[in-house]
Amino acid sequence: MARLFGAYLTVDWSAASKPATGEDSVWIGHMRRDVRFRPLYAAHNPPTRRAAEELLRGLIADHEKRNERVLLGFDFPLGYPRGAVGALKLKDDPPWKALHAYLAKEVKDKPDNANNRFQVAAMMNRTISGGPFPFWGCPPRDALTTLATKKSRPHTEDDVPEFRHADLAAKGAQPVWKLYTSGNVGSQALMGIPVVKRLKDAVGAGFRLWPFETGWKTLTEADLDGVSVVAAEIYPSLMAATPQNGEVKDAAQVRAVAEHFLALDDRSQLAALFGAKPALAGHREAVEREEGWILGL
Repeated sequence: MARLFGAYLTVDWSAASKPATGEDSVWIGHMRRDVRFRPLYAAHNPPTRRAAEELLRGLIADHEKRNERVLLGFDFPLGYPRGAVGALKLKDDPPWKALHAYLAKEVKDKPDNANNRFQVAAMMNRTISGGPFPFWGCPPRDALTTLATKKSRPHTEDDVPEFRHADLAAKGAQPVWKLYTSGNVGSQALMGIPVVKRLKDAVGAGFRLWPFETGWKTLTEADLDGVSVVAAEIYPSLMAATPQNGEVKDAAQVRAVAEHFLALDDRSQLAALFGAKPALAGHREAVEREEGWILGL
């Protein structure tokens, strides 16, 4: 049976400003197979992003030693809506790479989860619009002239889009510009993309970001020759997950996604999830160069 991966790591990220466990914290699902190819699952709930990053590095390194390729899924966007990188006046090409380098440089995340995400968003707003747009949402104490507690105005045709193509297709996905209260995927992306870049830098050439570095296409074993990690965006809410006894919702969701990926891979059906449906192929350039896509959407 042609399986693409030996392990599946699914990550529910958090932008918390202090250590946290349980609900609304980082959850990492780790699915692999034992020596008899039976599913073997473990859940991890590190209290800080720093601890989560170290755990992911260790798990990836362990699978590299075993020559087991890893599918690594994060529940936040790996890119911004088309045109955002240009509006930030970032010159590197392709745009997604410029964004990752920029955020890795500007975002400060201390070992106790204290971070400067609102200040970074305010700085990005200043460059993009000169005012509190397009990022929005923060506690009153963090409000600035270029970052408001609530959405300052709607997007127009002259602005960077509010949503990526993937967000529109997902129906219900929050915009990456929203930083606070429920569904603040914007803060998760700000705090998560630098971690993805550091993991990529640590692994080296064997770490590929889908669809930016693999193409938005069905993947084959030949496509992944020499690849040890494929990182992708996931959206756990796409799947129904029933919590087990004592299991919080976030933990149930990463488990369900990991189980789903393993089951599809066992049936040689996972590869197709990396490809674009014909009706969406017109978005290919934006998706592959800047926005990214949600695996399984």
